[in-house]
Amino acid sequence: MTNPTLVDSHCHLDFPDFEGEIPDLVARAAAAGVTRMVTICTEMHQEPNVRAIAEAHAPVFYAAGVHPMHVAKTEPVTLEQLITITQHPKMVGIGETGLDYHYTADSADAQKTSLRLHIRAAQETGLPLIIHARAADDDMADILTSAYKNAPYTCVMHCFSSSADLARAALDLGFYLSMSGIATFKKSQDLRDIFASAPLNRILVETDSPYLAPVPFRGKRNEPAYTAHTAAVGADIFGITVDEFAAQTVENFDRLFPKAAAWKQP
Repeated sequence: MTNPTLVDSHCHLDFPDFEGEIPDLVARAAAAGVTRMVTICTEMHQEPNVRAIAEAHAPVFYAAGVHPMHVAKTEPVTLEQLITITQHPKMVGIGETGLDYHYTADSADAQKTSLRLHIRAAQETGLPLIIHARAADDDMADILTSAYKNAPYTCVMHCFSSSADLARAALDLGFYLSMSGIATFKKSQDLRDIFASAPLNRILVETDSPYLAPVPFRGKRNEPAYTAHTAAVGADIFGITVDEFAAQTVENFDRLFPKAAAWKQP
C-alpha cells in the first residue's frame, strides 16, 4: 500500500539541524509520500543558501522574507529586493513575515512596517504571502484586512495556532490556514475545533521543521516526512480518509502556489 501524496508547505531546510542531511531528508520525505516541500528563508542574508537548496533538489521550492522576530536585528529588506528574487523559477512565496508579540513585542512598530512591505510585494508579484502570527491577533487582522481593501492578495496563515477570530478574519479574506504538528498535541482540542469549522478547501499541512514535531515524535527534531502524521490527524478532524484529506490539501497547495504547481524540471 502506497502513502498518499502530500506537500510540506513550510519547512526550514537551511537550519543547522539539517546540515549534511538534506538528500536523506528528501528521500525519507518521498518514502512517506511527501513529494514536494517549501523551504522558508527567514533572513535575507540567507536567501542565497535557501535558493541553492531549492536548485539542488527537484522536490524543494522556496520562499523568502524577514521573520518578525528578526526584524529588529537584521537589515530591512526593500520592496525591490523582494520583487527581484521572485523572478527565480522556484521562488514561490513571500515570507515568512508577520507579527510576534510573544517574544519580540518591543519591535512591534518595526514588525508592522516590515509586514506591510511584504504585503506590497505579494500584491505586486501575485505570489502568496506566508504569515507568522503570535500574540498579535488584533493587529494582524487589522493590517491584513486593510491592506486587502487596497489591493487583493493571497495568503496562508502558517502553523496556525491563533484564535478563532483571527481564523475567521483570514478565511473571510479567502486566505488559507496551515495545519502543523501542534494540531496533533493532546491539549490542542480548541485548535482542532477551529480547523474543523474551516472550509476543507482552505487547509494546508506543514511541518515547520525542525520545530513542532507531531505526535508520536513530539519533542524530537521534526522533518518533512512527518507531514504524514499531521495529515492523519487532519483527516480525523474532517471525518474523511487520509487519502481524501491528502488529495484536497495538495489541490489547495497548487491553487495557492500556482508557480510551484506549474514548475517543470528542466
